[in-house]
Amino acid sequence: MAKAVDIESLTEFLISSDHFYIENGIWYTNANTNVSYPHEAYDQLFPIEDHSFWFRHRNHCIISLVKKYSERDLFFDVGGGNGFVTKALECAGVNSVLVDPAESAVVNARKRKVSNMLCATLNDLTLLKGKLSSIGAFDVIEHIEDDDTFIARVNDLLKDDGLFYVTVPAYQGLWSDEDVFAGHHRRYRLSEITCLLKKNNFDIVYSTYFFSMLVIPLFVFRTLMYKLGFFMKIPNAKNHKKRSGVIGRLMDLVWRWELHMIQKGRSIPFGTSCLIIAKKK
Repeated sequence: MAKAVDIESLTEFLISSDHFYIENGIWYTNANTNVSYPHEAYDQLFPIEDHSFWFRHRNHCIISLVKKYSERDLFFDVGGGNGFVTKALECAGVNSVLVDPAESAVVNARKRKVSNMLCATLNDLTLLKGKLSSIGAFDVIEHIEDDDTFIARVNDLLKDDGLFYVTVPAYQGLWSDEDVFAGHHRRYRLSEITCLLKKNNFDIVYSTYFFSMLVIPLFVFRTLMYKLGFFMKIPNAKNHKKRSGVIGRLMDLVWRWELHMIQKGRSIPFGTSCLIIAKKK
């Protein structure tokens, strides 16, 4: 069995490769890649992420699972954008690598002092086939038209029994202008994304919905408004701001309950996002 790559062997690979060069602490590839995500959104989201209840709760859920299953692995955060997840993993003691093809994203990640950054895609890492222990794709797969091929590539890069962590937006019935703006191709039921993973040689370790409290508000204030022809400003910092008063306390209570359920390995029956851990067979 091939030895899993660590940060030292990754650095050696990058240095020896004619495909990569380093500039201002970021490794770049010579390849050009089109991404189904508006480049201006990286800079728009950057000041929002640190103060967003949504990004914070997602991080807490992700980190609780990575610490449980992959704490000692080198974790590749693929499509990690501005590095909000990558930096949180680093702060939690997990060695991590941000992989994103957008220069504006990795430049923002550098501002966050993310340690390891590749301005690249999975296609640029083919020489590491079968050597990665843990890969995350957090709200990434919905941006990729051929999700089947993407998941197959992840499987190729992982070592035997390597883990793939996934979050995706839930329910096509919640489609709105937010999905259009973000460049989404689809939203998923939990059964759909788990079937796609199983089809590509993965076993499901854990799966759940989360953000259960947001299903009705998202439908009423996003999906329904979109269907009626009303369009919201996206991204909107107001939508991410922590609520005060009774609503804020209720939201905190729900997020704590969800995190407890996830830490205990129990599934939440509905929510606006899916969270899955899959193991390569």
